[in-house]
Amino acid sequence: MLGYAAPMAIDRARVVRGAVAGATAAAVWATQQPLDRRVFGVPYDDTELLGKLVTRGRAWPVAGLALHLLNGAAFGAFYAAVAPRLPLPQWARGPAAALAEHLATWPAAALTDRLHPARDELPALAADPAAFAQATWRHLIFGVVLGELERRFNAPDREPVPPHAEALSSNGHGDLERAAGVGGP
Repeated sequence: MLGYAAPMAIDRARVVRGAVAGATAAAVWATQQPLDRRVFGVPYDDTELLGKLVTRGRAWPVAGLALHLLNGAAFGAFYAAVAPRLPLPQWARGPAAALAEHLATWPAAALTDRLHPARDELPALAADPAAFAQATWRHLIFGVVLGELERRFNAPDREPVPPHAEALSSNGHGDLERAAGVGGP
């Protein structure tokens, strides 16, 4: 069959560690927003955008942060599952994935400007080059943190050691003494 690919096995522990990396990267993003709002001169806040999507009351900051962290965790989980297959150096995978997501979803800012329930309280984003630059910066930070944390959390040394590993020598041919029954257990 042309175009058929075997299903990808999913390592659940790897995906969970990726979700933790993604939530952490989203927390870094949210933490630095007050600084980038001053640098870019755009009062755009992702937690406000998300929080006011679900509530207009005083709880929007908590709801917005929770949704932002959940989004980061979901992206991190997906990223951890596909990152090893990306044809890029490890250091470039996180930033590339985050920037690709940014470029793919930025057009939705026009919908947000028109349809968000709190659109009158939020800055218009779609036609603002500074808002686009600010969002690019945020995605770059997210991608760098996600990529590095996921790489560290899912480092090869975290792989389980096969039960027969002690019977192998460092040259990969086995342990002759053990095979002959004169060495170790």
